Order: sequence, then C-alpha cells, then structure tokens
Amino acid sequence: MKIKFEHTRAFLISLIALLAFSITALLVRAEKIVDFDYAVIDIVQSQETPFLTGIMEFFTMIGSTLAVAILSLLILFILYKVLHHRQELLLFIIVVVGSPLLNFILKEIFHRARPDLHRLIGIGGYSFPSGHAMNAFTVYGILTFLLWRHIFNRIGRSLLLFFSLFVVFMIGLSRIYLGVHYPSDIMAGYFASGCWLASSIWFYQWYMERQPHLTSRMLKRS
Repeated sequence: MKIKFEHTRAFLISLIALLAFSITALLVRAEKIVDFDYAVIDIVQSQETPFLTGIMEFFTMIGSTLAVAILSLLILFILYKVLHHRQELLLFIIVVVGSPLLNFILKEIFHRARPDLHRLIGIGGYSFPSGHAMNAFTVYGILTFLLWRHIFNRIGRSLLLFFSLFVVFMIGLSRIYLGVHYPSDIMAGYFASGCWLASSIWFYQWYMERQPHLTSRMLKRS
C-alpha cells in the first residue's frame, strides 16, 4: 500500500511539474512574464555587494557542469562500492545524464537570449530553461530521494531536506544575481527537472513493485 501511494504521488508530481513548465513556457513565448522577470531582477541585483557577489559566484560554481560531475562520481562510488545499491545506482545515472540532455533539447526549441542588463560574469548559449537550475534540482533531488530511504529519524530527514532546498534555491538565485538568467528561466528549470525527476522515480518504483511479481511468475513456470 505504501509503495502504491508513493508510486501515485510521484506520477502526480510529474504531471503538476509538466503543467507548471508548460504554463511558464507559454508565458515566455507570449512575452507575458517580462514585467515579472525585470521586477525580480531589480530586487535581487539591488542587493549587490562585493561580499555577496563572492557568495553567489560560489553557489553558481557548485551548480556548474564540472562540480555536478564530480559530485555525481562521488555518489556513484558510494552507491556502488560502499552501499552496493546497484538498482539505485542505475536510477541515479539515468536521472543525472538525462537532465542535461533534456535541457539542451529545450534550449534548442526555445532559443531565448540571455538577459543583457547588468551581467557580472561572461557566459554564452541560450537562457531558457536554466541548466544550472535543472542540474541542481536533479542532482540534489535524486540525492535526497535516495538518502531519505536510508534515514529513519525526523531530524535527519529534516536536515537533509533543508540542505537540499537551500542549495537548489541559492544556485538558482545566484544565476539571477549574476545577470545570466531571467527568473522565469530558473522557474522553468526547476519545473522541467521536477517533471523529469518525478517521472524517473515513478518508473523506478513501478519497476521495483513489479519485481516480486515477475520473480513469482518465473518460479511458477519453472
């Protein structure tokens, strides 16, 4: 019963995230979210100080492809060598590899130019959806899902959830602060990654639920 509930919840979350991304994409295409984007950028960038810029550069660095790759390799090592969780390892690989591929496809579809206001770092490529936001949500989201299953006390789970949400939020905020993304890029990145992550978890839970039934059928046939 618990597995079926989690299975259904993951499916519903994927649908909600897909709907949220679709709405955001439509607003971006129709240029109905421009005022919101500029208002948020003004608020965030008005807080600029050398100290805060250093903090934001740190968070944007840990959301970079290189940092995510290093973290992913470390997690893969722990799952394979230490915990021996082969099926969870496969889920992690699929989720982490699929996210940047999905981001690339979406950027090629929308071709949204980056904001050209007050940019603190140099960067190229398209803006929508944010690759940093997708990477952060995917990696820390799947890490939270995997660790949650092995942490049984409320304090540990609360700390895990708070840490993941904080890091994901700060990575997204850093991209707005540094002037390389619109807020709607960040939102869309979270929604797209949320849909991909929840869909992957849904399929994983469905597969795990089917395993005992498949094994039972094979034994009966033999």
